[in-house]
Amino acid sequence: MVLQPNPIVPGDLFARHQTVSGLRALADFLEHNPAVPVDEYGAEFTLFIRDRTDACARAEVDRIATALGSKVGDDTAYGGHYRVAKTFGRITYRAVHVPSRAIADHDARMSYRNNITLDDQAA
Repeated sequence: MVLQPNPIVPGDLFARHQTVSGLRALADFLEHNPAVPVDEYGAEFTLFIRDRTDACARAEVDRIATALGSKVGDDTAYGGHYRVAKTFGRITYRAVHVPSRAIADHDARMSYRNNITLDDQAA
């Protein structure tokens, strides 16, 4: 399925070209250098949808899900993320939206981090 394009700005094309070229170069390098190890469990390429409203970010994840032919995972009712993933061999492409409510909850919890001192666990 072909992904319907969003309005593209020239910087997006440049970033996309560099990313695709870099992935191809990495694949070629790994193929020609078998002594260089890879993770036996594979790797992930994760895109975080940022700088958008929750509704726009969810729509972007939905759009990507359609292109991938994959089902969206929605854990937002439990404070989680809105995401989609597809695995190609041992490589997973993932698009994730962290809702503003989850970010605010995390920030609130982290606001206490400077007020807590852990005891040393010296034996």
